[in-house]
Amino acid sequence: MDGTQWIIFILIFQVIHFLGTWKLYIKAGRKAWEAAIPIYNGIVLMKIINRPWWWVLLLFIPIINLLMFPVVWVETIRSFGKNSLLETWAVLLTLGFYIYYLNYVEDVTYIEDRSLTPRTGLGEWVSSIVFAIVAATFVHTYFIQPYVIPTGSLERTLRIGDFLFVSKFHYGARVPMTTLAAPMVHDTLPLIKRRSYLADVDPATYKTSWINKLQLPYLRLPGFNTVKKNDIVVFSLPSDTLVQFFRAEKAVKKPIDKKSNYVKRCVGTPGDSLAVIDGDVYIDGEKLILSDRAKPMYHYMAYSKKGVSSKMLLELGIDDFDRTYASNNQLSAGQINVLKANGYQLFPKNAPNVIITNSKGLNPALIQSLRLSLREITDRKRMVNMTQEMVDVLRQSGKVDSVVKTMDPKGVFVGAFPQKPNFYPWNNDNFGPIYIPKAGATVEINYRTIPLYKKIIRDYEYNDVKVSGQKVLINGKEANSYTFKQDYYWMMGDNRDSSEDSRTWGYVPANHIVGKPVFLWMSFDNFKDGLSNWRPRWNRVFTTVGGSGEPVSYRWHFVGVIVAWILFDFIRKRRRKKSD
Repeated sequence: MDGTQWIIFILIFQVIHFLGTWKLYIKAGRKAWEAAIPIYNGIVLMKIINRPWWWVLLLFIPIINLLMFPVVWVETIRSFGKNSLLETWAVLLTLGFYIYYLNYVEDVTYIEDRSLTPRTGLGEWVSSIVFAIVAATFVHTYFIQPYVIPTGSLERTLRIGDFLFVSKFHYGARVPMTTLAAPMVHDTLPLIKRRSYLADVDPATYKTSWINKLQLPYLRLPGFNTVKKNDIVVFSLPSDTLVQFFRAEKAVKKPIDKKSNYVKRCVGTPGDSLAVIDGDVYIDGEKLILSDRAKPMYHYMAYSKKGVSSKMLLELGIDDFDRTYASNNQLSAGQINVLKANGYQLFPKNAPNVIITNSKGLNPALIQSLRLSLREITDRKRMVNMTQEMVDVLRQSGKVDSVVKTMDPKGVFVGAFPQKPNFYPWNNDNFGPIYIPKAGATVEINYRTIPLYKKIIRDYEYNDVKVSGQKVLINGKEANSYTFKQDYYWMMGDNRDSSEDSRTWGYVPANHIVGKPVFLWMSFDNFKDGLSNWRPRWNRVFTTVGGSGEPVSYRWHFVGVIVAWILFDFIRKRRRKKSD
């Protein structure tokens, strides 16, 4: 919905409000015309229902207003003596139109000095909950939001099981675009696992229904930072096809603000020329120097004539590798089903007798219950995912013969953006160079370059794009150039060989930026192994995400503040009791 359409929508809403309340305004001692003036009528209504004028502001804040309108409806009918549970449900279930009945049918009396205190304990509880949700939603949407790291794409900079606070105000909070959505949740309602918002798109044609006409245009509030190289950034996944997180489905098209949230490191900013050479990022021909807190990981092949022992790797603090177990006998159907249910991989498919696990190995109790006799296979070479520090420790241990970084050679296509191997035979280790578009910049468009920019022009800047032979048609006209409407960024994970990032799905538009992780308030090891297996990583609790040097934990400072507040509150209450 564009600006003109929103003005028309707001005017229609004002007409509905005027027609349903003007008599009530008169009964409250106001003038009928006061119900017809936008914004002013809201201020007058707040006086009528005995509530502060700034509630009007909440009625114009997306998502917050969905919570506030029912509150105002209930407060309005109570100002005219309608306090019963039945009348409360009547105004809520009719979306406020019960007020029309009071305006035109019932002869109600305005209660000027009504008590604002709920009449029952339940009413007080509900009132407190509602306003707690309003306050939390406001902070959550416009200031700071909690996140958890569910995947290892930034290991070991940010780890699976890290709980973060993400600042919305550093880059400027993005005003919600989806107006009909549940507060305090993202794209999925908890427990029932259903979509948390109203939006509808035909996956075959991408045509939207009337519901999508209520989408707000993109708007970002002023921030005090811009996205810079080396920043860790939370953003809406541009190529999102997840119905809900970790559940993929083809042809899912979501509103921008309801796409799955990802966190990566920004390695390229608007106007840069970016290339990846042997796994390292180069900007305009210069190697990008990462933050000293960045701990990039790569796949290495470790070699040893005696075999590369799992126990040895774990003792050295290296834990990102696979373990292979073999059974002397073919596994039964029942054993296969139990092993698969516990997340183990089995090979070969037809008659498996090999089990693949992560570095934690097999669960001894499970293996005993299945009565399996297994041996671990220790090969002379083993693929291990490591930071440079781990590589140095492994080499210095003298327990391997050599450690070699694995690389896809230049010119070999391995599923990299823009998925056109004839023109761009790129892979994660040798990629580009590629231009990162800047708002207002113009690039040459032809049949060779259009794969790089087609998604931008079509999906992010909403043009029709067709390629006919060697001609490129944009909105039905042959195009030789294109000028970008917004900035774009290039995001990559520090876990370079285990990260799906811009090398796979391309650019991140500016309107997809969500915020900046600033604080890590809790961290658990074994995060994916069930709640009972969680183990706090105390050295990561209450540490900052940014900055330089080793992260410093402020957990004891926080505990000190909490204890000081409890003591202060205890002393204050005791003094108050004595004075009474």
